[in-house]
Amino acid sequence: MSRWLALALFSLATLSAWAQRPAFGKMSPLVRQAWLAQQRMVNKTKAKAVAKANVRSERTIMAFVKLASADSSPLTEQGAQVLAQKGGLFVANIPLGSLAPLSCDERVVRIEAGQRATTHMDTTAVVVNATSAQQLLRLPQAYTGRGVVVGVQDIGFDLTHPNFFSPDMAQYRIKALWDQLSIDTLQSSLPVGRDYVGRDSLLALGCPRDGLKQTHGTHTAGIAAGSGAEGADTLSPYRGIAWESDICLVCNATTDDIALINPDDYYKYTYALDALGFKYIFDYADRVGKPCVINFSEGSRQDFQGYDVLYYEMLDSLVGPGHIIVSSAGNDGQAINYLHKAPSQQSAGLFCGSNLQNVGFTTKATADFTLRLSVYSQADAPQVIDVPMSKVLATNDSTLVDTVAVGDYKYVVSATAYPSCYNADEVVCDWDVITLAHIFSKCYPVAVQLVGQGADVELFPVTGWLYHSSVDSSLADGDNSHSINSPSSAPAVICVGATGYRTQFINYLGQQKVYDNGQGGARTPFSGVGPTFDGRVKPDVMAPGQNIISSYSSFYLENNPDAGDINSDVRHFSHKGRTYAWNSNAGTSMSSPVVAGAIALWLQADPSLSPSDCLSIFEKTCRRYDPMLSYPNNLYGYGEIDVTAGLEEVLRWQAAGVQGVPVQPATGRIYTLDGRGVGTDASALAPGLYISDGRKFVVPSSNIHLNHP
Repeated sequence: MSRWLALALFSLATLSAWAQRPAFGKMSPLVRQAWLAQQRMVNKTKAKAVAKANVRSERTIMAFVKLASADSSPLTEQGAQVLAQKGGLFVANIPLGSLAPLSCDERVVRIEAGQRATTHMDTTAVVVNATSAQQLLRLPQAYTGRGVVVGVQDIGFDLTHPNFFSPDMAQYRIKALWDQLSIDTLQSSLPVGRDYVGRDSLLALGCPRDGLKQTHGTHTAGIAAGSGAEGADTLSPYRGIAWESDICLVCNATTDDIALINPDDYYKYTYALDALGFKYIFDYADRVGKPCVINFSEGSRQDFQGYDVLYYEMLDSLVGPGHIIVSSAGNDGQAINYLHKAPSQQSAGLFCGSNLQNVGFTTKATADFTLRLSVYSQADAPQVIDVPMSKVLATNDSTLVDTVAVGDYKYVVSATAYPSCYNADEVVCDWDVITLAHIFSKCYPVAVQLVGQGADVELFPVTGWLYHSSVDSSLADGDNSHSINSPSSAPAVICVGATGYRTQFINYLGQQKVYDNGQGGARTPFSGVGPTFDGRVKPDVMAPGQNIISSYSSFYLENNPDAGDINSDVRHFSHKGRTYAWNSNAGTSMSSPVVAGAIALWLQADPSLSPSDCLSIFEKTCRRYDPMLSYPNNLYGYGEIDVTAGLEEVLRWQAAGVQGVPVQPATGRIYTLDGRGVGTDASALAPGLYISDGRKFVVPSSNIHLNHP
């Protein structure tokens, strides 16, 4: 095998002293990091007998585990707690000390954990044509989300906000909350935190543990499902989309909440825990016999290391008829996120900067190339640092570290190579450039170039930013593509980008605030742009995401009276002695719950809609801002959602299911809409609507079987 593909991910020299060397090739980077942290802790104790015995620590990691079969024995034998299972794919809480023997077990295919995500309504309903759905215009009945569960996994919920009651305040619509950060875990059966179920316990809680510092979830939940209530006698114009739906919440942990996480529990808060959050909401909906759509306005950068391979697989197993996840595209679309050097080019480059001591990026290539750093320490010519990829691969562990002095500063350049998780024939390299004891961008300007005729090379920023500079105007390559967050990048998740309409608003102090990110339905510059790292088109659909008004937390307002974002509050009001707010906010975080709320209305009309059904509806009904583009595309997906046109399409499907051309139903096991299996013989079914292989078909009174379009 050529040296280009023979990559060793970690140095073997430092591992020989440990009792059992893990099979690192089966581990995602965060799992490897957790194991290494465990070894450092064991070494610090200087308890050689304990280390030799490989005694397991009480510290654990929440991870996905892929086994060769559905038998969980490899996990239970190592003291791991199985929390969810879909065939041979598991979510498990694993003692850090068990990672090495577990990875070496031949029955284990992969162990994966990803890092925590980040968080990046008045006229909105009119813009997306939801008012017709809510007010009996063009439709046989009003659609308000009644009979549907809207789930929201987010941070900073105000459980007492009148927006989450019915318009007359008679009904409390939040049914359950899992607070993953709660320290009140007595008698909780959940792997972290605890849940609260029912009006009394939820209102007594008031807000989850992060509610004094966060408010993001109060805003997104209000967009998807808020009633607009301000009290029994007052309705605001800020009603959400599915305002009669039931609400189920999960307060997860993001980078904004890291101060609330006990260091011993650091590795529990991973993508795997987010997956359990989705499952918690779907399980609740299944128990009450209602369809469910979940909004997730969070995300992290995609990568080639494999943080989310099994995450995607688990999400695919969770969604289906009546189970839909909607997620925000991300707000990095205005930045330069991608640099490509084609084989025909000798070089491509631009400048890099950071407010930290380091700048980092990832490259992907199928042939040798040189990464060139040009440090502009003098006006006449830069000092050049060349690092050939072949030099990185020539090291014993495919890791190179070098220190270079340039003028008044020293730069440490490190590079680690590994195969792409999507294509093992592609070599990926993580680069880190560190300025010792200095902020990177306060030193000399630095440009990064990809050099090498015939090499096809791509570069993605990880730490810091990429930019163009008049210091050298010839280095002006790069674009804003490849900026979709994970898990919106997952095939099973509906990814939502943002459009712009309102450019300004008046805040509660009477001040005019102008935030102009586009008008008339144009894509906002910040909205994430595809393709995904493995080449698929994203986003899937667009919705308004600029200057969107929704509920804000009273607990946040009370505890952060000088916060800058309160200047975007458009109204304050009092209810039962507390001061609440309506706030104008922007981001794909705001556009995603618009689509989630819209899909809740569609699920009211057809509880068995699947994610693929929604894509078909988008294709047929979305509004297209630029008719010169082909759709779907990496800017707009299928276009901007039209809620009423989508509902009309759902109703046409139902009508066609009864009156259309007879065809055979899909093969396989047949289920009723509530998930009850009824066998495989379609000819013996009673009239009704059924599901087979994820597709709906109708058995009318004449026993003619019809595929769902």
